[in-house]
Amino acid sequence: MPLTTTTRGPAGPHRRTVLTGAAALGAAALLAGCSEHGETGGDKRARAGERLRARAARDSDALLDRYEATLAAHAGLAGRLAPLRAEVALHARAFGAPEKRATASAAPSASASPSSTASPTARTDVPKDEKGALGALVAAERRTADARLAALADAPPELARLLASVAAAGAAHVYLLTEGS
Repeated sequence: MPLTTTTRGPAGPHRRTVLTGAAALGAAALLAGCSEHGETGGDKRARAGERLRARAARDSDALLDRYEATLAAHAGLAGRLAPLRAEVALHARAFGAPEKRATASAAPSASASPSSTASPTARTDVPKDEKGALGALVAAERRTADARLAALADAPPELARLLASVAAAGAAHVYLLTEGS
């Protein structure tokens, strides 16, 4: 009887791995949400939750800047990045970033003034080549997702669930950004 071998697709996480990770994050968030703390530290915990939410909004805003700068520098990536950028904008809004910022256009229009398109690039250095730009986005997504996972232990239940959900989305973004490379 001959031995047969099967070949796997491209190296990297498979859909099942990403979905399993997302389920694990959701379970962790639910467990974090189930713990009860006494009323004595309620105000202190609420302030800590507000600080975590503000930091998550700033992190999402910085990630949104990275997407916008990359889109401004590499218009050819718009089809691939625009849906991910739109999700990051929704995440920023969910964490309380100003709506004006969270709903800005995904890519600068042809009639936009140079000063309006230079703003994100001025704050975020984008590599000149597309592969390097995607790599920088992957690194930013990973850092942001890792920060959100680290914040879960200190977050109030509702914020913990949001952080876990957005961290899982960030992990999915990393996968989507690396699968075509």
